[in-house]
Amino acid sequence: MEEDFEFDFSEDPRFSVERYEEMIRNQDQYFFDASAFENIIDYYVEKNDPIKALQVAEYALNQHPFAAVFPIKQAQLYVATNQLDTAFESLSKAETLEPSNADIYTIRGNIFEGMERHQEALENYEKALANAEATDEILLHISYVYQSLGDYESSVTYLKLCLQQNMENQDALYELAFCYDVMDKQEESISFYEQYIDNEPYSYAAWYNLGNAFNKMEMFEKAIDAYDYAILIKDNFASAYFNKGNALVHLDRFEDAIQVYKQTFEYEPPNGETYCAIGECYEKLEHMDEARSFYKKAVKIDPKQSDAWYGIGVTLDFEERYFESLHFYRKALDIDDKNADYWFAIADAQYKLKQLDESEKAYEMVVELNPIDVEAWLDYSSILFEQDKLAQAIETISDAIKNNPDAAELYYRMVAYLFADGQYNEALTYLETALNADAEKHYILFEYLPQLHDNKIIVDIINRYTTKNS
Repeated sequence: MEEDFEFDFSEDPRFSVERYEEMIRNQDQYFFDASAFENIIDYYVEKNDPIKALQVAEYALNQHPFAAVFPIKQAQLYVATNQLDTAFESLSKAETLEPSNADIYTIRGNIFEGMERHQEALENYEKALANAEATDEILLHISYVYQSLGDYESSVTYLKLCLQQNMENQDALYELAFCYDVMDKQEESISFYEQYIDNEPYSYAAWYNLGNAFNKMEMFEKAIDAYDYAILIKDNFASAYFNKGNALVHLDRFEDAIQVYKQTFEYEPPNGETYCAIGECYEKLEHMDEARSFYKKAVKIDPKQSDAWYGIGVTLDFEERYFESLHFYRKALDIDDKNADYWFAIADAQYKLKQLDESEKAYEMVVELNPIDVEAWLDYSSILFEQDKLAQAIETISDAIKNNPDAAELYYRMVAYLFADGQYNEALTYLETALNADAEKHYILFEYLPQLHDNKIIVDIINRYTTKNS
């Protein structure tokens, strides 16, 4: 005959687990108080064994049928094992037992949030707010729902409420930066973080987010100062070092940036992105061997780092090793075939190798992917012009102007092509337009077709405009 034994193991969780496992082995029936059962469930959760944790919760419910904590624990475990219908049933049972328990509505809200049933999620989170003592995490989840709905203004409102409840909620600080970024309200972001820092001067996350906002506003010196404060507070903050490096790059302080990027390796394992950033700095300094070395390190760690493959190509191109550079540009393109920069580099290398047909096709891709790249349009049309494909060159520049109506360079190039094609009246019309757009750039015309220096009509028109503007 089975005997019931009562144990109170609430003070020593490990002893509770041992006695529970002993009970299972012996197929006995011991009585545990509610807190002991909670400790045993938490033990199995920490061991990542939700099945055993659910078995304990079932035992606990049998012995404590009126304790809402156990159907709540069951619901959490059912969610973890993706048994959502059963989780809803457990929450309904808990709500019957203790309708004022905020955890019920928080978990139900989490489920609805995951199912993208946004309105039901919000209704449950609001009920949780009405019953909870600590509300910052609930407010954070409400902000997530509003982000999912595309309502970033409301998300910001709830994130600020969250931070009022708990100034140290790091997730809320980062989410707030994200929302301001999406809304392109960097000034508001800066204002918020500066006010926040007045109250919490030792918040490394706030200094970091302030630095990011300054970076996006291209206020790089201020960004560096903010990152320095973040690093001063948390000296192993690898992301702050990395972003400080990015800000230094924008200021053309490449040697300083290299040192800062390398500091990240003291606090996190080297990664492809950082190696690539260091490679770019060496490339800007025209130290091509070092640049290539770091680009190679990047692709060794991460073969999908397309910018590093591209960077290797750039270093070879710089050394006039065009055929070799093409190989690496293509490897970058294999990873990201919609990258206009990669197509541009391929087009340029093919041109230098006299592969004009292939170069034309590559330039066609560049201007299709990035129609506002004026330099690409000029190079593309130039290849056509060099091959005496004048009609195509004129048509190409015409398309370029449609996409870039304010680019004076394109009008000057059109003047050159029209003169070469004998369309003098049309050329003079475009010359007037070019001079109206930017008279200072008239030298472009003579650079491209020096013989136009001898054309008195053109020279007189240009002199009229440049004299008028001087």
